[in-house]
Amino acid sequence: RGMPREPGARWTEPGCQSCACQGGRVLCDTVSCSIPCSHPLPAPAGGCCPTCTGCLHEGVARAEGDVFSPSDGNCTVCVCLAGNVSCLSPECPPGSCPSPSPAECCSCNPEKCDFRGRTYAHGARFSPDGDDCTTCVCQGGEVECSFTPCPVLDCPQHQRHLGPGQCCSTCRDPPAPAGCFLDDNGVEFPVGQIWSPGDPCELCICQADGSVSCQRTDCVETCPYPIRIPGQCCPDCSAGCSYMGRTFSNNETFPSALDPCLSCICLVR
Repeated sequence: RGMPREPGARWTEPGCQSCACQGGRVLCDTVSCSIPCSHPLPAPAGGCCPTCTGCLHEGVARAEGDVFSPSDGNCTVCVCLAGNVSCLSPECPPGSCPSPSPAECCSCNPEKCDFRGRTYAHGARFSPDGDDCTTCVCQGGEVECSFTPCPVLDCPQHQRHLGPGQCCSTCRDPPAPAGCFLDDNGVEFPVGQIWSPGDPCELCICQADGSVSCQRTDCVETCPYPIRIPGQCCPDCSAGCSYMGRTFSNNETFPSALDPCLSCICLVR
């Protein structure tokens, strides 16, 4: 290339060609680089071989001694030393789920539960050994059991009943009424009993279901001067006559209260 070289001289041509002058001839070969590190930096401008004075990690140049975390390291910490990248990951306890750190470095799989010879997944709810009255749940390897909650009953205690195989009590049907109880006077009448509640024209009967049915009596007067007997609903036409506030027996004669010359007689027809 127009430049004299001494015998045995060595130099580097562009394109990273290593040349030597031997016996009047120029011998060239591609520069062979020895890279003693895992993450060398690219060769500097004008150089042929990468350098181990820094690190190239995931396409990012790191200076010697630089501490960094990879993009998907999950709390992994790396350091650049003499062209080598060393990374450390946090040690997480296997299986169990401790309280997560602020950075949430450790992921975990909740432990399963072994209970009475069977294995249950985390969060599973079950009733052990067919006991429907007990509900258990698996929480991180621990089993917690509690009784099945029962509904609130609106019947008194003596009407509650717990049947065979049942978890919760139920209300019994109230006993069939033996009669009718009247709250106004506290009198209880047997089923079928007929009575008058105070009005002689009203009759009541005690029904089989404990209810009271009442009905009034309609009177039909068949004579013009019926006799009203105290405690009796309808006027009586067979006992005599009632005239001007006085009562007369059948066939009895009496002077008229309006005209003393008139004589009246009571006739029951």
